[in-house]
Amino acid sequence: MTTGKINVSVENIFPLIKKFLYSDHEIFLRELISNGTDATSKLKHLISIGETNVDYGNPIIEVKIDKEGKKLHIIDQGLGMTAGEVEKYINQLAFSGAEEFLEKYKDSAKDSGIIGHFGLGFYSAFMVASKVEIITKSYKDEPAAHWICDGSPEFSLEPADKTTRGTEIVLHIAEDSLDFLEEGKIRDLLNKYNKFMPIPIKFGTTTETLPKPEDAPEDFVAETVEVDNIINNTNPAWTKAPADLTDEDYKKFYHELYPMQFEEPLFHIHLNVDYPFNLTGILYFPKLSGDMQMQKDKIQLYQNQVYVTDNVEGIVPEFLMMLKGVVDSPDIPLNVSRSSLQADGAVKKISNYITRKVADKLKSLFNENREEFEKKWNDIKIVLEYGMLSEDKFYEKAGAFVLYPTVDDKYYTLEELKEAIKEKQTDKDGKTVVLYAGNKEQQHSYIETAKAKGYEVLLLDSPIISHLIQKIEGDNQNLTFVRVDSDHIDNLIKKDETAISKLSDEEQTSLKTVLEAIVPKQNYTVQLQALDSQSAPFIITQPEFMRRMKEMSQSGGGGMFGMGNMPEMYNLVVNTNSELATNILNNTDKTAQESLVKQALDLAKLSQNLLKGEALTAFVKRSFELIK
Repeated sequence: MTTGKINVSVENIFPLIKKFLYSDHEIFLRELISNGTDATSKLKHLISIGETNVDYGNPIIEVKIDKEGKKLHIIDQGLGMTAGEVEKYINQLAFSGAEEFLEKYKDSAKDSGIIGHFGLGFYSAFMVASKVEIITKSYKDEPAAHWICDGSPEFSLEPADKTTRGTEIVLHIAEDSLDFLEEGKIRDLLNKYNKFMPIPIKFGTTTETLPKPEDAPEDFVAETVEVDNIINNTNPAWTKAPADLTDEDYKKFYHELYPMQFEEPLFHIHLNVDYPFNLTGILYFPKLSGDMQMQKDKIQLYQNQVYVTDNVEGIVPEFLMMLKGVVDSPDIPLNVSRSSLQADGAVKKISNYITRKVADKLKSLFNENREEFEKKWNDIKIVLEYGMLSEDKFYEKAGAFVLYPTVDDKYYTLEELKEAIKEKQTDKDGKTVVLYAGNKEQQHSYIETAKAKGYEVLLLDSPIISHLIQKIEGDNQNLTFVRVDSDHIDNLIKKDETAISKLSDEEQTSLKTVLEAIVPKQNYTVQLQALDSQSAPFIITQPEFMRRMKEMSQSGGGGMFGMGNMPEMYNLVVNTNSELATNILNNTDKTAQESLVKQALDLAKLSQNLLKGEALTAFVKRSFELIK
C-alpha cells in the first residue's frame, strides 16, 4: 500500500475548486463522463493503429446510484490506468493525460474524438463528494489499483481485485449534495450534458416484452427481459455528412433538440469545415417573433459532443443567436471549467465562417425557389435585417437575397425595386424616393392616397427598420426612403401637373392666420396645400428626419444620436381645395370656427393614433354634441 500527498502547490486546492473554479456544481457529472469517454476513445485509437490487440468489444459508460450507501458510481470500459498512471495523472494535479496522449499520437489522433484540455476535470468530483474512490485496471497486463481521497491532499493507493478493464469512480456524496442521489436529478443532468456523447451511456434498465412467435399456443405467456437503458444518441445528425441526411432527418433532430417545440423549422443550415479549424453543426431558422431578446440562447455549444453551454456569444454572430441548433468544435478555446470563452483569434474566424455559410445558404434558397423564400420572408426578416446592420460581411452579400415587400404582397430585391420606381418616384433633386409604411392598418389612408397616384408602397415594419434604411441610404446616395405618413408625398415627388388652389393667395393667408391661432404651435406647423378633392381636409404628417431619429433613439440609438428626449413635432397639412377649408374661412362665428378646427384636428390625430386620454374623451363628448 502506498500513501502520500497529492502534488499541489497550495493546501486548500479543493475548497478553491469547489468555490471558484467550477461555479456550477452539477458539471462534475459531465467532467467524469467526459473522462470515461476519453479513456474509451483512446483505447479505440490505440487498437486502430496497432498499438494493442485487446478486444474493444461494445464499451459503454454506466452511471449507478446507491442511495442507501450515499454513493454515485461512474463506470467505463476504457483503457484504465496502472498504479503508476494513477500516481502520475491523478496525484499530479492539472497534468492532463488527454493532452499528453494527443501530443504522443498527434499525427494519428486528430480524429480520435478525445476531449482533452481539462486536467482538473476529475477534481470537480469533490464539489459534491466528501470522499472519492478510483478503482481501475489498465488494458495492459498489470494489477488493478484502488485510489482513495477524502478531499484533503492526503490519498491512499493500493492494489485492487478488479479483473475487468476500465475505471470505476465512486463518489461518496456529501451531506450538502444529497440531491445528486435522486434519479430524476441525475437523469436531467445526463440529458443536459451527455445527450449526444459518442459512447453509449447506461443509466438503469427498462423492461421489454419479447414478441409473440407466430406459432405460439393460445396460452403463451410473453417473456419480459431487462435491457440497458441507453440515454444518449451517440451519432447525432451534426456528426454525419449532409449527403447522408434527408429533410426528415433534420426535422427529427430538431425535435430531439427541442422536444417541446411543436412548430417545424423553416429551413436548416449544415455547418461542416475542417480547415483552418474544425467545426460542425446545424442551425435552424425557426419562426421568429419581433422580440429579439426573447429568442436568444437557443443554440447549444458542444465540444466533441460534450455539451458546454447555450451561451454562444462570440462564436455565433450576434444576429444569428436568435436561431436554434448546435455548434460543435474542438478548437473553441474555453477556460478550464468550460464556463466561458477565452479571447482567441480562432473564435473570430469561426464567427466569420458561420456568417459566410449562412449568407451562401440564403442565397441558394432564394435562387432555387424564390416563391417559397418569399413565403418565409416575414418569419426570417428580423434576423437578416439585424445581420445587415451588425455584420458588414453579411451586408455585402445580403443584396442577393434580402427582400423588400410591398403592402400588396409583391417582393423586390433592392435593385429590382430601384428599377421599378426610378421613373415615377423621383424628387426635385432627382433622387429615387422609396415610399414605405410601418403599419399597414394605422397608415391605411396614407397608403391608399399614395396608391391612387400610382406609387409603390413598401411594408417595412420591423423595429430596427429606421437604422437599416439609414445604412442603405448611406450606400445608395441617389436613393431616399420616406414613410408614407411623413411630410406629404406630394411635397417630395415631382408631378407633371400641380393642383391649383380654389382659394386666392389672400384667402390662404387669412385661413392660415385663423388656423395658427387655434392649432397648438408647440406641436404643429400649419401648411396649406392644394390637393385633389379626394384627399382628406386635414392631414397630419411628421418630418421624415425628425421621426426617423426619434425611432432610432427609441430602438437603441439614443446614445448615438443624442435624441432621447426629442419633442413630438408634426405638420398639419390643410387641403385648400376641401369644402371644410372654405367653411372654416367663411365662418364668422368664432366659437363655431374654433370648434370646426378642433374637430378636424382631432379627426386627423385619430387617424394617426395620436388622440389619447383627456383629449380623446373631450373629442368623443364634442362629437356627440355635434350629432344631437
